[in-house]
Amino acid sequence: MGSRANQKCIALIASLLACALAGGCAGFSGADQSYAYFTPPAPDDQWSPKISGWQRRERAQDHALVLAPAAVSQAAPAETERESPAEPAPEQTRVLDLRAKYAAFRADQKRAMARSVAAWTQSQALEHYMEDGPVDHWATLEETLQNNGDDCDGLELLTFHALRDLGFEMTEVFRAIVYRASDGQHHMVTLWFEDPKNPWVIDPTGAMTLGMPQMSDLPGWIPIKLFSDTTEYTVSPVLPDTEPITVAARDL
Repeated sequence: MGSRANQKCIALIASLLACALAGGCAGFSGADQSYAYFTPPAPDDQWSPKISGWQRRERAQDHALVLAPAAVSQAAPAETERESPAEPAPEQTRVLDLRAKYAAFRADQKRAMARSVAAWTQSQALEHYMEDGPVDHWATLEETLQNNGDDCDGLELLTFHALRDLGFEMTEVFRAIVYRASDGQHHMVTLWFEDPKNPWVIDPTGAMTLGMPQMSDLPGWIPIKLFSDTTEYTVSPVLPDTEPITVAARDL
């Protein structure tokens, strides 16, 4: 994160936590904006060199204290289409009612788990947030643990890896670079694509948000890049009469 963002981050964490404990800040209004999240990056994408550099180091790092994730599927959430289920016969209704109940229960438990991860990471940021040095280095998870902290791009890995280690699909959890046009700030968050068109946002430090809202609840922020330790995508708006947004790479 750049120096200006670093100066704001700790104050934002404290103020947002205080606001949440006092009953919550004013809610964000929904934004009539949708995005194409899984577009292959352009050959000259300015973010790609930094992303690929981190990916190489992350894959090479010895994750001695972290469960090794499973292999990544090539299909991202937005690229996977499922056929609609056939209309149930009357005699099947009771069975399908239980199926629906099970699906709802599983979804509720999964969201509760993700919210728990979000709350824990955001609480740890108060103690373990560290500003970048002269060089903006994207830490690996092991570097973040060994150094006892990092800025947003290191602390975000706690959420990114925890969700995957707890069983979330590797095609639904991604690191994301988001951009706030009002002041040019960039930030690193985790996006969970339970809904391929409107992911949940987990901000490690609280500079963007607390809790686990959806991207549509944060109209002041624009997602611009998605990536994991093996994949990279560019995010583009898809509203009519909206030109694709290109944001130059800069320090986080």
